[in-house]
Amino acid sequence: MSTPAPAVASAEVVHIHQDEVLTGEAVALDVQPVGFFLRGLGALIDLLLGVGVLLLFVAIIGWLASLGLVDDTLIPIVSIVLAVFVMVVLPTTVETATRGRSLGKLAVGARIVRADGGASGFRQAFIRALTGVLEIWLTLGGLAAVVGAFTPRSQRLGDLLAGTSSERTRTPALPDPGPGVPPSLARWAETADAAHLPAGLSRRMAQFVRQAESMMPSARQRVALSLAEEAAAHVSPVPQTDAETFVRAVVAVRREREARALALQSERVARLTRGLPD
Repeated sequence: MSTPAPAVASAEVVHIHQDEVLTGEAVALDVQPVGFFLRGLGALIDLLLGVGVLLLFVAIIGWLASLGLVDDTLIPIVSIVLAVFVMVVLPTTVETATRGRSLGKLAVGARIVRADGGASGFRQAFIRALTGVLEIWLTLGGLAAVVGAFTPRSQRLGDLLAGTSSERTRTPALPDPGPGVPPSLARWAETADAAHLPAGLSRRMAQFVRQAESMMPSARQRVALSLAEEAAAHVSPVPQTDAETFVRAVVAVRREREARALALQSERVARLTRGLPD
C-alpha cells in the first residue's frame, strides 16, 4: 500500500516595491528615498567642508613649519595622517555619532539608514567613508554620480557595499482631513455600500470635494451632477438628496472605512511583531 505524500506548505511570495524596505520582522515600510540631485548636493556640501578642514590643517602645519616647530622630514607623514583623518576618520565619526546624519545631509533633509530601515552604525559609516576615498575624493564624485544614477534609491558604491540608502527626513505635511458625512445622511452612511468605486472615479470625487469651494457655481453643479450619476451605479442604496451632498457623503464614507481598515491592519501587524496571537 502506498503511503501518502507529505503535505508541502506553500510559500507566499511578497512583492516589495522600490520605495519600501523590509524590516527584520518582515514588515514592509513605505519610505521616501532622497532624489539623485539632493544626494549630490548633500555630498558636495560635505566634500567642501572636508576640503575646508583639510586646508585649515595644512595652513596650521605650514605656519608651524615656518616657525621651525615642525621638521620638514615629518611633513609627508603628517600630510598622510591628515588626509586619512579628513577622508575616513572624520566622516565615520560624524555619521556614527549623529546616526547617519552629516551637515550636508541635514542641509538637504536626509539621513543614512540600513537596508532594514534602522539607523546606520559604525560599520556602515566606516565602509561608506572608506569607499568614499575612491568614489568621492579621488574621482571628485564622478564614480558616485555614475553609480547613483543607475540605482533605484540613488545609492552610491559605498551604500551598496554597506547595505545602506539615503532616506528623506523632511516630508510634506499631510493635508487637512476632509469634512465628514453630511448630517442629513448620517443614518444612511451606517448601512451604505460604497466600497467598490472605480479608482478613477474615486480620485475625481475626492478632488472635487477639495476644490468645490473655489469653483464657479455653474461648473460646480455640473461636475457634481456628473460625478453623482457615475457613482450612483456603484452605491446602494442611493439616498434622496442633491448631487453635491451625495458626492460628499460617498467620499466621507469611503475615507472613514479605509481609515478604520488601515488602523486594524496596523494593530494586527503590531500584535504579530510582539508575538501576540492574532
